[in-house]
Amino acid sequence: MPSLDPTFAALPLRELAEAALAKARELGVDHADLRSERIREQSIRLRDAELDGVNESVDSGLAVRVVHRGTWGFAAGTVQTPEAAVRLVEQAVRVAEVSAPVNTEPVVLAPEPSHGEREWISAYEVDPFEVSDDEKIALLGGWSKRLLEHDAVAHVDAFVLAVKENKFYADTNGTVTTQQRVRMHAAIEAVAIDKATGAFETMRTLAPPVGRGWEFLRGVGWDWEAELAALPGLLAEKLAAPSVEPGEYDLVIEPSNLWLTIHESIGHATELDRALGYEAAYAGTSFATFDKLGALKYGSPVMHVTGDRTVENGLATVGFDDEGVQTQQWDLVKDGILTGYQLDRRIAQLKGLNGGRSNGCGFADSPGHAPIQRMANVSLQPAADGPSAAELIAKVKNGLYIQGDKSWSIDMQRYNFQFTGQRAYLIRDGKLAGQVKDFAYQATTTDFWGAMEAVGGPGTYVLGGAFNCGKGQPGQVAPVSHGCPTALFRGIRILNTVQEAGK
Repeated sequence: MPSLDPTFAALPLRELAEAALAKARELGVDHADLRSERIREQSIRLRDAELDGVNESVDSGLAVRVVHRGTWGFAAGTVQTPEAAVRLVEQAVRVAEVSAPVNTEPVVLAPEPSHGEREWISAYEVDPFEVSDDEKIALLGGWSKRLLEHDAVAHVDAFVLAVKENKFYADTNGTVTTQQRVRMHAAIEAVAIDKATGAFETMRTLAPPVGRGWEFLRGVGWDWEAELAALPGLLAEKLAAPSVEPGEYDLVIEPSNLWLTIHESIGHATELDRALGYEAAYAGTSFATFDKLGALKYGSPVMHVTGDRTVENGLATVGFDDEGVQTQQWDLVKDGILTGYQLDRRIAQLKGLNGGRSNGCGFADSPGHAPIQRMANVSLQPAADGPSAAELIAKVKNGLYIQGDKSWSIDMQRYNFQFTGQRAYLIRDGKLAGQVKDFAYQATTTDFWGAMEAVGGPGTYVLGGAFNCGKGQPGQVAPVSHGCPTALFRGIRILNTVQEAGK
């Protein structure tokens, strides 16, 4: 098992907390918390097996947040000494005092028990920052060269991104947490060009970003060898494939595509701050408004969606959130009905959900940012005895089998959308009948999920996700996973994207 990074543990973390929280109590704040963070990132990119760049960054600093007389105050800095921590508390209190005259809604935080001193480290085996750059470049370069040996492949882009996040938290409630998590994302994208016409197609690996270490690139949790071996043939088939005929199709959608539809149409829509209108100025609101809780028919009866910040290897998985809340798993949609929302401490207090307690969705992406309500791992659950992907395909007379995410569009209320994918196969009389291209599926959120006839079994379930979910002003990005099984949808509208573009 990995251990806490000794260079982070060597910082005067408890001295910072003691000085800051003592000052906060002296100034009479309602609540105060302190975070010391260090976020290390590295990205490596290759173009046609040649190194294109290595970038590495470290974001390190100290943040103090207070609630003073019902108003938020926040301050951050890079100096991590007890004296600097005291100054940040004083600055945060001044911010609250200046902001108070324009605050029309007093801040009250949902109660959370003290968890004492706790340490949490995510589930990984090999720290990617202990693997040499030479090994990383050699692995990506070797994969790229193998693809370039195929006549169908004209160009190959490869990248790997690693993040190691250390976070210390302490609050006036008595919770003190020290946490460490690692995440990885790697992808290989190949390009095929029709030399006669100049037309081209791309195809990317389907491997998801994960809350794992470098072992993921060595084959733990994903069969890279099998995927890379199949990629050139799949790309050649896509280049030669016919353009899809628009119309109404039944769809069998793999997790490698469906995770993104979950993210956009369920994940964001069930953030309660958004549903209450707090994101209206920037990222939109939600059709799943609070008055619909317990009544909205979100989808078909086979739809069971959970919020979860505890699942192993999830990108949003952590032991405690950035408000000192122990993370949880809960229902968002059960039997097709909207039953819950994602909550931080302030939003939970506003509406008294979850027994008046946050479900652990407070997160800041940097020591320079204040925590806001962010997305949990939002996942569609499989059926315990559900069918395989092949059995779902066998149920379809005229349809498409869709794999991999690509482009998408959704309105500001998370209701009208369309999604494309890496590849799609025609289904004729229960059997795959070759690839088609230029496809997009279009629906409203409730029509789409209401058309879900069946979900696959646990053997079809995969945890997908993204590193870069955006929200807030100033903007923040958060990593988040979305698990789901392969699923069957009836009667979904398919567009021909070339025709829609007027070409």
